Amino acid sequence: MFILRDLLRPLQAHFSETDLGRERASLFVYTLLAVIVPFTSSMSSNLWRALATLFGIEIKQKRFYTFMASSTLPWQKLWSTLWGLIPSPTTDGRLLVGLDDFINPKVGKHIFGCESIFDHAAKANQSAYPWAQNVVSIGLLKPVKGRWACLFLGFRFYLPNKTIAEQKATAKIKGQVVSFQTKLAQAAELLIAVAAYFASVPMLAVTDSWFGNQGLWKPVRQAIGKRFHLLSRLRSNQILYELPKTPSSDSKTRGRRCQYGRRLGTVTDRAHALRQQAAAYQVKLYGKAREVLAVEQTVMLKTLKCPVKVVWVFRKTQWVALFTTDLDLSVTQIIEYYGARWKIESGFKELKQDIGSQKASVGMPRP
Repeated sequence: MFILRDLLRPLQAHFSETDLGRERASLFVYTLLAVIVPFTSSMSSNLWRALATLFGIEIKQKRFYTFMASSTLPWQKLWSTLWGLIPSPTTDGRLLVGLDDFINPKVGKHIFGCESIFDHAAKANQSAYPWAQNVVSIGLLKPVKGRWACLFLGFRFYLPNKTIAEQKATAKIKGQVVSFQTKLAQAAELLIAVAAYFASVPMLAVTDSWFGNQGLWKPVRQAIGKRFHLLSRLRSNQILYELPKTPSSDSKTRGRRCQYGRRLGTVTDRAHALRQQAAAYQVKLYGKAREVLAVEQTVMLKTLKCPVKVVWVFRKTQWVALFTTDLDLSVTQIIEYYGARWKIESGFKELKQDIGSQKASVGMPRP
């Protein structure tokens, strides 16, 4: 209880001293306690019942729902305070930040952020276009008691440009239509905010191939400099190049220095060429020590316009190519860090189960 007191009191400090502010501060922390207590799922209706049953807080259901969907809560200050409460956030001297998006199916037709969204992971008996919120999120990846864990650090609701252009009710906050942002712009904004809080600490963003491109790399790199790096998966048809040759001191070649070396072919071509050179590495993946076959090579990517270290991991007849802009990372670190990325995926599943997902009739609090 003392730990919870020390964690929750700093969050209450961001609410105003008015009667409404004090009421919201109390509701905010008791709602968090209701989520933590293994009493029931964290659907808004169940949380409302838990407040009365566990803590004796009587509040009208409509008023509580209004609080849960409020767009005026001091979310940025609350997130910053949460970041400051994390003990020892770094791993190997870096902030490891997982990045991905997920869809959160809903039932209510007037929930903010909802739209008919394509679900690429839909099963055969599920709709390919569920009514859902599309949420871009980042989370801190950190080993806890020998296993990787993911602590979410921020969210952004993504809405398609057509939904905003049509000025649908689900794209409005207090009657005003929200401005459009791409998923990459939202992800960059989240990463920049966390990097600004943890000033001077190197950051490594671990993401899938959809986010691992120039659209994310360029704006974040420009904002926070060389302490930002990317770890992602390479597409099989990506073209690779050798590092440019350093001209000798007596070279009389005119013109601008070449930015790229010889063309090496696609990622698939290099996988076939380097497979015989693969060596065995001991890596801790998914909570177990495993032996993997892998080979590395430092190459140039035209999509990022910088050198990257590529690691091909082989398993029977299959392989996967990972890359990072942090050339100091070892092969085992690259494989283990990317394996830890799965924790943000499992975190999405736990989060949606916890909040009731399709059963919920009220939207999540807006970040």
